Amino acid sequence: MNIKDAFGIQAAVNAGEISAREVAEIALKRIEAVDGRLGAFLTVEPETVKARADEIDRIVKERKLPLAGVPVAIKDNICVRAMRTTCGSRILDNYISPYSATAIDRLERAGAVIIGKTNCDEFGMGSSTENSAFKVTRNPYDLERVSGGSSGGSAVAVAASMAGLSLGSDTGGSVRQPASFCNVFGLKPTYGRISRYGLVAFASSLDCIAPIANNPRDMALVLGLISGRDEQDSTSAPVPVPDYLSALNHAVRGLRLGIPREFFGEGIDAEPLLKPEFAMLVRWVAN
Repeated sequence: MNIKDAFGIQAAVNAGEISAREVAEIALKRIEAVDGRLGAFLTVEPETVKARADEIDRIVKERKLPLAGVPVAIKDNICVRAMRTTCGSRILDNYISPYSATAIDRLERAGAVIIGKTNCDEFGMGSSTENSAFKVTRNPYDLERVSGGSSGGSAVAVAASMAGLSLGSDTGGSVRQPASFCNVFGLKPTYGRISRYGLVAFASSLDCIAPIANNPRDMALVLGLISGRDEQDSTSAPVPVPDYLSALNHAVRGLRLGIPREFFGEGIDAEPLLKPEFAMLVRWVAN
């Protein structure tokens, strides 16, 4: 089973080709094998994970679940009921959350298995995941390089095949930057698209819970499931959630890409980005 393919995992579990318990055990063995070197996780509770996977196996006998058995890693500033939530700080070393974030409730209703809580710069204040009070998170492609941050643990968990998906938080790049460093996909959604209820705040007018995945299809899948209005977050947007999976096949003809020249600084040439070859690259990525 390829842990890198969340869409494939849920399809296989729903079809009875593999059990959620087997998927969970593959992910747990992978964490045991590689995370000692990478430092992506702060909390993993194997028996809780296996019990949750067994629950999913019982449910899928009755009905299909859109994230059936998919192992999902959660940045440790997002609350998960009955799990430790430290925000990478010793101040919260022993804090056990009595409730789950709305995004977590939506993941679990969809059949996801929370595989563990991931390392981050303390309270999200950093861009390398070297500023956690507990450990440094290493880049899975080169242990001498940083993972990016502050959601470095979440990016590494996906990049190193320890989880099929992950959630981080993005205030000023804290998902997009580590995703780029670790060769995975990270998306900061439009503010209000995903409820912030249960996210420990850094800057409430900018914070977003944000997904990380190995491919656009998995990103579209999870984004559609955790988005939408939440009465527990007054800033969540009361607008319909599109079918992101269907939208993946839409043509990009007519779309325009804006490039602020000022972002490139004095002496840096932005002209190559305005050439037809770059437009072709954008179309290829979008497809």
